[in-house]
Amino acid sequence: MVSPVQTSAPAPEKTLPSPEEAARKAEVTNQLKHLQAPTLGNDLVSLGMVRNLRVVGDYVYLRLYVGAHQLVLEHQVQQSLSELPWVKKVYVQVCTIPGVRTTLAIASGKGGVGKSTTAVQLAIALTRTGAKVGLLDADIYGPNVPQLLGLGQAQVEVVETPNGQRFVPLEVHGIKLMSVGLLAEPDHPLAWRGPVLHKILTQFIQQVAWGELDYLLVDLPPGTGDAQITLVQESPICGVIMVTTPHAIALADLRRSIHMFHQVGVPVLGLIENMSYLACPCCDTRTPIFGSGGGTQIAAELSVPLWGQVPIDPSLSTAGEKGLDSDSLLQGIFDPIAQGLNGTFGD
Repeated sequence: MVSPVQTSAPAPEKTLPSPEEAARKAEVTNQLKHLQAPTLGNDLVSLGMVRNLRVVGDYVYLRLYVGAHQLVLEHQVQQSLSELPWVKKVYVQVCTIPGVRTTLAIASGKGGVGKSTTAVQLAIALTRTGAKVGLLDADIYGPNVPQLLGLGQAQVEVVETPNGQRFVPLEVHGIKLMSVGLLAEPDHPLAWRGPVLHKILTQFIQQVAWGELDYLLVDLPPGTGDAQITLVQESPICGVIMVTTPHAIALADLRRSIHMFHQVGVPVLGLIENMSYLACPCCDTRTPIFGSGGGTQIAAELSVPLWGQVPIDPSLSTAGEKGLDSDSLLQGIFDPIAQGLNGTFGD
């Protein structure tokens, strides 16, 4: 069967708007800032839910990125913009992942800080609350989530649906999983560049048959490159959870990542400091191998809540070979985070 991943030529360059169109676009943006998304208590523009906004004459075109439970916002946008006296018609393209209520990204400023391990542990913690969880391993530089979950090489099934071909996610530990690593040959890099990378990642977000999910966690590539921006801008991600270590270099990269998410209008919900210390198994003495206080400092500096400080756990080292199990899960740290997410995004 032919893979649903396709490529296409890049879009033509856009022309600059006229002064009148620019003024009207500013008026539309200001009008949309009066519409609030109740869950995060902010307006649709600040949350990055309104994208690709264009004004052509008396017509408004925009994309609205929402979760499956927020479709009512389309009517509110239509109604609000129709109140502007010059608007003849509003065209809203709703962008959502069918069946997925809340899409969250797990991100880091650099590699090697334990981002994927954190994503897996958070996914498992969310399932323990009774939530239906999907995990999209979109880290094209190190797609190792399948290995962390104890999966060997697996064949991805592609099925025909009324909406076209779709990937069928695997299921492990109650989590629906899709990974870019499953699309590549073993031990071969995913050498995607430019427009091809953009198109493949966009289709990878939209062409997976997730079914009904409370949460879809997206394990982003580390850093602030094209792949990260594509994944954030082309999917209804409503918030990002950052992962770092206390080391000064990791914190410097973290600052850049947080500023990037602010620029694209996606809120950073919280920070998890990984490898915070090594606890002696005999006396429980804590040794801050990579320094201390970095997570607390940057959380205060950038007004991002610090959700947890994760110790270096030797049992997690074997998880890279055999997969995470109940003994290698730091439930005391991740369960409260999962419960907090339910408190924010649950019914």
